[in-house]
Amino acid sequence: MTLEEVGPGLQCVMVDIHATGALGQRLMDLGFYPGARIRVVRNAPLVDPVELELDGYHVSIRHEEARNVEVEPA
Repeated sequence: MTLEEVGPGLQCVMVDIHATGALGQRLMDLGFYPGARIRVVRNAPLVDPVELELDGYHVSIRHEEARNVEVEPA
């Protein structure tokens, strides 16, 4: 499943990043790595972005970017 499919309030563990190039590097720079624990905090009122709690800090990414992050339920 992808991070885009996880609903608000749910937790998951990152498995892999399917993005390459600049987007893949940006996600890794933000702290997305295999084994990272992620909690979806909320979606913005107009859908984008999605706010995440990633290893104790908050980060917001677009749903388009969240489609590239493979996760499994925690």
